[in-house]
Amino acid sequence: MNSHIIRETRSGASPAPAANDGPSSAGAIDLNDSRLYINRELSQLQFNIRVLDQALDPGTPLLERLKFLLIFSRNMDEFFEIRVAGLKGQIALDHELIGADAMAPRRALAEISKIAHQQIERQYAILNERMLPELADHGIRIVRRTQWTTKQKLWVHRYFREEVAPLVTPIGLDPTHPFPLLVNKSLNFIVRLEGVDAFGRDSGLAIVPAPRVLPRLIRLPESICDGGDNYVLLSSILHAHAEELFPGMQVLGCYQFRLTRNADLTLDPEDVEDLALALRGELYSRRFGDAVRLEVADNCPKDLIDYLLKQFGLNESELYEVKGPVNLARLFSIANNVNYPQLQYPPFTPALPKAIKHVEDLFQVIGKQDVLLLHPYESFSPVVDLLRQAAKDPQVLAIKQTLYRTGAKSEIVDALVDAARAGKEVTAVVELRARFEEESNLSLASRLQQAGAMVIYGVVGIKTHAKLMLIQRREGTELVRYAHLGTGNYHSGNARLYTDYSLLTSDPALCEDVHKLFSQLTGMGKVMRMKKLLHAPFTLKKSLLEMIARETAHAEAGRPAQIIIKVNALAETRMIRALYKASIAGVQIELIVRGVCCLRPDVAGVSDHIRVRSIIGRFLEHSRIYWFANDGEPELYLASADLMERNLDRRVETAFPIEGKKLQQRVHHALERYLADNSSALLLQPDGTYLPVPRGADEAVRNVQSELLETLCTSAATDGH
Repeated sequence: MNSHIIRETRSGASPAPAANDGPSSAGAIDLNDSRLYINRELSQLQFNIRVLDQALDPGTPLLERLKFLLIFSRNMDEFFEIRVAGLKGQIALDHELIGADAMAPRRALAEISKIAHQQIERQYAILNERMLPELADHGIRIVRRTQWTTKQKLWVHRYFREEVAPLVTPIGLDPTHPFPLLVNKSLNFIVRLEGVDAFGRDSGLAIVPAPRVLPRLIRLPESICDGGDNYVLLSSILHAHAEELFPGMQVLGCYQFRLTRNADLTLDPEDVEDLALALRGELYSRRFGDAVRLEVADNCPKDLIDYLLKQFGLNESELYEVKGPVNLARLFSIANNVNYPQLQYPPFTPALPKAIKHVEDLFQVIGKQDVLLLHPYESFSPVVDLLRQAAKDPQVLAIKQTLYRTGAKSEIVDALVDAARAGKEVTAVVELRARFEEESNLSLASRLQQAGAMVIYGVVGIKTHAKLMLIQRREGTELVRYAHLGTGNYHSGNARLYTDYSLLTSDPALCEDVHKLFSQLTGMGKVMRMKKLLHAPFTLKKSLLEMIARETAHAEAGRPAQIIIKVNALAETRMIRALYKASIAGVQIELIVRGVCCLRPDVAGVSDHIRVRSIIGRFLEHSRIYWFANDGEPELYLASADLMERNLDRRVETAFPIEGKKLQQRVHHALERYLADNSSALLLQPDGTYLPVPRGADEAVRNVQSELLETLCTSAATDGH
């Protein structure tokens, strides 16, 4: 592996019309031209590459750079488990879906394989040639077998004998011991043996699954090391003592490998009578889905690789030979080491807006004014505190809440349990099918039910992704409603890592809309007319298309027109076409899209007026914002929904208006900071790649996340917020 791999950034760009030779050059513009659309999977890969690029940013602390390297591993795991598995499934079922980009699944898989191989090789080059040496310079070392001292060898051997060997089940391969069914993403070893065992068997091969209950990274005692934090890998321990697992046999080779399987859940709504019961069965099968990728140590002989590929039904394009641990995500224990604050982002304290600082009765404040919070710069605690206050308040009669990604042991669930036990009417709409959170959601649903809460699993076939909480309180002779609406999940941990908005409100019309939506989710009936709330799968898509069309009409009439949209993903074809039409009419369109973007900017005659930027930084950009200039009467919505077909057509999502100039300006000023960012922002190019925002030699460095940290947290600390 050569060091030049580290310097490479992106490859495998999709073909695109040249900026000066768009589809319009031949005559009428055809917005169905497949060249105007970027393949969804390739765009997702580009996002993963942008994450990996952060591992090389010299302005980012070392352990934070390591986290980006490891997040890339996690992202790629999910990419293969879901996206690649989906493409392979289409081919296997002879049901290939062709999107607006016209790229067939077979071609997409070929492009994915080429790019993924390049980037994974680059990842390991960064790890071995940059990251590990830099960590060692700071006293953080992963000690290789060849570097173990005599004392370390003795300690490791004792650890193997006492902690590892009793849990290992080596499997010799012969007619009575066929190749075992291996768990998705588990660490395993293929071992070449010589000799005849006690039963006369001499197959020459064995599989050793690493015990899943053991840590992959083991810290060596300080007494046998020369300072710093020193670790050994479980894989190194097993390699070093493989012969002890096969007494009397000679181990000729021991090579680690890992299999990635299809981890998507498939539930047919027509065949499901009890969603929770069906999901429990699917969670087990997820561990043993069809194979999609094989990772092996780069020193594994070809005949053993071929043997493994044949066992899993994979071909060479699905093989990844890696120089290092096959599961880098296991190194997070190093990245999260709190003993090295100088190698991490400096800590910060989320602020509290002046209106609710030192306030005991949140109902009193929210009853008079809306409170808008921008996490993580502003604390998520008011949301939790409002729920806690509601749980204890004798005047509160009912609480309703959606739960998507929350965690069974969260403060939110604790408060709901307390409320139910206090005799309040508690209704929780728990989305069991939040990907990779299913088991946790089953657990929290059970906990809520045991406390006496009414638990609803939403609508079969349509995920409930909206973030809503409704509190009904008796005040005098009236029932007054209070609501929380958010762009993020009810997860206090994520609120420290994700950028999201929260609106706390008692607006009667908006609260009535939230009440109606809960009624739709828990009961049955026709679509209810909302006054302010936009909701998928009914009015959100239609309303957004109408607002884009309205802005287009303003531009066609010669009036100033602008759209600013901030989302995680943009892939819905009708939305892209509407934005193209708006651009052709002259609407200035700024898109801030963190992840997938299937729209091509800067195509002559089509998207000249569209800029797309992605921001990857300390916090995961998660908020969704829709802003329309509307001829001097700006309209602004915050939402739980991205611009993807699944969000707009197959999920329960909400977009809620931000009204009043003061709150609107707050959000718009934040958007202006995003558009001014010239250090963490990358601009999407017509070919699907991303390049840094150009910055003049005398231009000040702008970083939106740093500015919001400084502005919101510092000003709040001085009561100037």
